[in-house]
Amino acid sequence: MTPTKQLKKEHQGIQLMLTILDKVCLKLESKEKVDLEHLEQILEFIRIFADKCHHGKEEDLLFPEMEKSGIPKEGGPIGVMLLEHNKGREYAKGMSEAIAKYKGNEPDASPKFVENARSYIALLSQHINKENTVLFPMAERVLSQKQKEELLRGFERLEQERIGTGKHEEFHKLLHHLKEVYLK
Repeated sequence: MTPTKQLKKEHQGIQLMLTILDKVCLKLESKEKVDLEHLEQILEFIRIFADKCHHGKEEDLLFPEMEKSGIPKEGGPIGVMLLEHNKGREYAKGMSEAIAKYKGNEPDASPKFVENARSYIALLSQHINKENTVLFPMAERVLSQKQKEELLRGFERLEQERIGTGKHEEFHKLLHHLKEVYLK
């Protein structure tokens, strides 16, 4: 497997969570109660799997290797991806703040959560498409076989250090569970 294939595979899990998150938003917009634990689990997935692990692999390993191979950070696709990662973190923070209000039954909690979640869904959907169709093919062209092998080893180390043994599998179980709940 190449580094970009691994990242694309992770994109599939993130896209599934975005679909689940969209269904959660529909329930909240219909004034239905949503299990608080599910909201917290979705946010944990976003913060740990999507951001800390997946975006960490890109920011700390893939992008620097692409820069070494001649792809500019500033004024190029890498810079755009970094800006979008930061924007996604802002939306995750907004969802977190809304969840805290949701716990306290504050009336503006659901609309605030939905606003940030919908913005996150739109951003990440476009972001993933850009990475899959523009950035990753670019990486495949400029990275040597040696760089790709080193990236895969780095990805494995990063995952162990940042999320720990077994957490990746836990997130896949969570995706399966939430899929059963929201996408029946």
